[in-house]
Amino acid sequence: MKNILVTGAAGFIGFYVCQDILNKGDNIFGIDNLNNYYDVNLKKHRLQQLKNYDKFSFYQINIANTNDLVKLFNNNNFDYVIHLAAQAGVRYSLENPYAYVDSNLVGFVNILEGCRHSKIKHLVYASSSSVYGANKKIPFSTKDNVDFPISLYAATKKANELMAYTYSHLYQIPTTGLRFFTVYGPWGRPDMAYFLFTKAIMEGSPIKVFNHGKMKRDFTYIDDIVEGIVRVSDKIPQGSELNNNVPAKVYNIGNNQPVQLMTFIEVLEKCIGKKAIKEFLPMQPGDVPMTYADIDDLIKDVGFSPRTSIEEGLDKFVKWYNSYYS
Repeated sequence: MKNILVTGAAGFIGFYVCQDILNKGDNIFGIDNLNNYYDVNLKKHRLQQLKNYDKFSFYQINIANTNDLVKLFNNNNFDYVIHLAAQAGVRYSLENPYAYVDSNLVGFVNILEGCRHSKIKHLVYASSSSVYGANKKIPFSTKDNVDFPISLYAATKKANELMAYTYSHLYQIPTTGLRFFTVYGPWGRPDMAYFLFTKAIMEGSPIKVFNHGKMKRDFTYIDDIVEGIVRVSDKIPQGSELNNNVPAKVYNIGNNQPVQLMTFIEVLEKCIGKKAIKEFLPMQPGDVPMTYADIDDLIKDVGFSPRTSIEEGLDKFVKWYNSYYS
């Protein structure tokens, strides 16, 4: 039986990862600061479900608080760490850059230091497809240059990959970064487009369609993402000559099937049974016209196989939305 620390346990992806691992019988120690970046009640409702498991322990901790993190690692014997806590969102990084420095940089150093002093067997951490910036080469590959981020959020995620590699090199801590591509599904984040669109369509309000709808996204359903994370956590990277014998790995984790934004809206309209009022707008600062994940390495190394179509995924989300907000 493994003792696994999951940061961001009350978050969208963290909540599902905890559930999956708890159902397999391992112990989960979840931490979250329950900040108000979006509806705290949604986070609390996720947490209530996790607290029904005997093998779930929760600590309300801000990862940027070094003393609290040191105590947490000293008082517990973690085998693995799945680090999903972060200040998310490209647009919010334009308004509140310090939140990203505190959580994504200071917080990540605290996690790395905890792993170093606790001899963690494997650290899996969240990166982002945003590291690719305005990359023109399609699909995005982990072999591509990612030195030109176009938002502070993306820059902090690239920094996380560099920091993890450094700790793997210096202290032989196995680390794996996952570049997530537009994750969606029930219990999702209310700041994401599909959530905002659903709310607006149901209320009869206009939806904001940026870049005049000329966008594509590699939408990835939450169940597929979770399966990938759990498989990766069991695949501890080994140093190789190709990687200078450093036990560090980075993967894309996406659906590998980009969907046109206008097609996405059409599917959502069918699921809701109502047409959207569309307000077409130019591209937002920090945004990109397309994301598309090359997942060949993840398929080869852990057998990752995203199976959920956009029609099935959005149908499940809309049903959950109706149920939750009724």
